[in-house]
Amino acid sequence: MARTKKNRLIQMAPHFSGFKPQGLQHKPNVEVLINFEEYEALKLCDYEFLTQAEAADLMLISRPTFTRIYESVRRKIAKAFIEGALIVFEGGNVDVAHWYKCAECDITFTLIDDSVQCCPLCKSTEIKLNN
Repeated sequence: MARTKKNRLIQMAPHFSGFKPQGLQHKPNVEVLINFEEYEALKLCDYEFLTQAEAADLMLISRPTFTRIYESVRRKIAKAFIEGALIVFEGGNVDVAHWYKCAECDITFTLIDDSVQCCPLCKSTEIKLNN
């Protein structure tokens, strides 16, 4: 029996549902499904330029697990580009980080679960959940 997958921490789910190729009619059953942890891995490495070790730490997973997720999403995107397939984002085993807003300095930030509940910039305890 397979072990259940541990949830991966993502900062934010994508604010769009996918991509479709321009200039082609959409063919049914020609879709590439990318789950949220794959999206997050791609964003952290290729958009935010973090190392795989840094990105794995942010997602609370091991570096080898991160590498498998990252390679999977890159293969899927290559397939979608070559075949002209629709890219669709779907769920996955994820926990979305909670975002807070400081009432004093107006910044938005996340907190680690066991950290002190205060603003990292001005140290104010007047913070509210900003989801």
